[in-house]
Amino acid sequence: MTKSVLIGTVDHIPPGEGRNFIVEREKIAVFRTHAGEVYATQAACPHRNGPLADGLVAGATLVCPLHDRTFDLRTGEGIGPDCASLKIYPVALTENSQIVVTL
Repeated sequence: MTKSVLIGTVDHIPPGEGRNFIVEREKIAVFRTHAGEVYATQAACPHRNGPLADGLVAGATLVCPLHDRTFDLRTGEGIGPDCASLKIYPVALTENSQIVVTL
């Protein structure tokens, strides 16, 4: 069963950065690109549990801050050898810039 949850406004996430949110007892990292796109993934890197919200965002690409593992935020796919995929969550913005994540 899916559930959509309103988590706040996109203004809480500066362009090019990510923030962690607790959604239904699950920690999720939400990212805002410089182009204004919003993506949501698991909060911890599958490699060594690095804090993905602290990673570098360039376009729709995320680089983990601990060991430079790279991911496509659109698909969750790891980029490069031995790079596992991320769990991603559907996310949307409402007309008044509210972030809605679907679990």
